[in-house]
Amino acid sequence: MSSASGVLVRAPNWLGDAVMSLPAVEALRAATRGEHLAVLARPVVADIYRLSGHCDDVIVLPGPRAAGGWRAVLRTARGLRAQRFRLGFVLPNSFESALTMRLAGVGECVGYARDGRGLLLHRAVALPAKGEIPRHEAYYYLEMLRRLGIAEALPKDAVPRLQLSASSLARGREVLARAGIHQPPIAVSPGAANSRAKQWPPDFFAEAACQAAVQHAAPVALFGTPTESQLCDEIAQAIGARGVEVQSLAGSTSLADFICAIAACRVLLTNDSGGMHVAAAAGVPTVAVFGPTIEEETGPLGAHTRVIRQPVECSPCMLKDCPIDHRCMTGVSPQRVSEAARELVQLG
Repeated sequence: MSSASGVLVRAPNWLGDAVMSLPAVEALRAATRGEHLAVLARPVVADIYRLSGHCDDVIVLPGPRAAGGWRAVLRTARGLRAQRFRLGFVLPNSFESALTMRLAGVGECVGYARDGRGLLLHRAVALPAKGEIPRHEAYYYLEMLRRLGIAEALPKDAVPRLQLSASSLARGREVLARAGIHQPPIAVSPGAANSRAKQWPPDFFAEAACQAAVQHAAPVALFGTPTESQLCDEIAQAIGARGVEVQSLAGSTSLADFICAIAACRVLLTNDSGGMHVAAAAGVPTVAVFGPTIEEETGPLGAHTRVIRQPVECSPCMLKDCPIDHRCMTGVSPQRVSEAARELVQLG
């Protein structure tokens, strides 16, 4: 390139955050139509953007704890200089994310003025005050575009959407078929990263999944990370013991395969988790059990989603471990979850 062109977006590092950033990336795509739009993302979230339909390219940024450490991060950032991006959006709040974009030689680097990184940003955007914008995190990313004059106003609909291609949907059906599932299953994602307090009891998941499977004459598919394989196996055994067809895919799918496979499911039963956000963005009816966290900030969006919670005096507490009896989660019955799933499937 003889002159600077193109737009680079530094993506959030967590799966749920990445999904909640999609409305902003979609709005940016619309505002910069005709320009090359690339996303710089950690490996753990890169496939979200690859499959989203909202960008032209995804550049993988190694994590500082991966092979090569910080040297690999710096090498990747400096290697981007040759692409001469004219504009860069820093969506994460960290100092490191702004530094990486500056090292990439982005012509104009913009982001929220946080984490002492103001001097690294060509345009440091003032943080929205409490109550100034809707509470949901999707609006936090969209508000940056509004304050920069790229978007005229915040949209009424900030639902994250994955525009999956026909080949991606076919890939999802193939992933399920290889696991022995040949019709749209009831999906269960029982884990929750770094928080035991967010996890609904395994036996409740098993009961709700069995009820939903019987209602819809469908098999059950469990999804999770490698560290959640044992949890998923335990739930699968409990479901199988009741005569319901079930398979656990936990630990056996890449993120891309998970995204494609979850899109082929009938409904998802889940906690507040990254998998919840992926399913909702893929348009899958999603029932999420919330307890210690705040659905107004990080809940699934869209008419095809439901949040189930039990009002108790100590919730939401935002703790990772419950110091008492986990009443916010155990108070949600399997019947409430399976009934919500039935209603959503009927609506769809």
